[in-house]
Amino acid sequence: MRMASLIVFNKPFQVLSQFTDRDRPQAPRSTLADFLDAPQFRAAGRLDYDSEGLLLLTTDGRLQQQIAHPQYRQWKTYWVQVEGTIDQTACDTLNQGVTLRDGVTQPARVSLIPEPEVWPRHPPIRERKTVSDSWLQIAITEGRNRQVRRMTAAVGFPTLRLIRVAIGPWQIDGLKPGEHRLASIADLKR
Repeated sequence: MRMASLIVFNKPFQVLSQFTDRDRPQAPRSTLADFLDAPQFRAAGRLDYDSEGLLLLTTDGRLQQQIAHPQYRQWKTYWVQVEGTIDQTACDTLNQGVTLRDGVTQPARVSLIPEPEVWPRHPPIRERKTVSDSWLQIAITEGRNRQVRRMTAAVGFPTLRLIRVAIGPWQIDGLKPGEHRLASIADLKR
């Protein structure tokens, strides 16, 4: 029996979470193939084109399912920069679950954090001198389309920047955008 392979990748901003851009062959966007030579690997879950951070890739379909599917309750942790000065009341609402068009979200783990030390984004976030911003750490077990962005908007604080820093036991730990490393699957309960 061969051991499944797992790659921890720090996906840069405006990179697709796949190896080809089938939707725009005439003007392709940046893909995983621009950073990795790993044709047998598939992403375990998605990370939107305009989001950054941890993306796990594996050669094992069962492992891919255990990482990505909500039934396995893998916590996905994000650092989220929002527009405005968010307060504890909004965080409490996010913790309890918010109503989105596709239903109420599962309870999350949300806390205010100081601005984390992260790499500069290219292009940078548009800054408005008259509008403040705040940083949150949000952990969810679901994976609805653009869920974190929709959650912060539902409590009145649009997301400016979204960086996934962990999925279950795996973290980006010092990887710069576009960098990757092999990881152990021993930490995942099978």
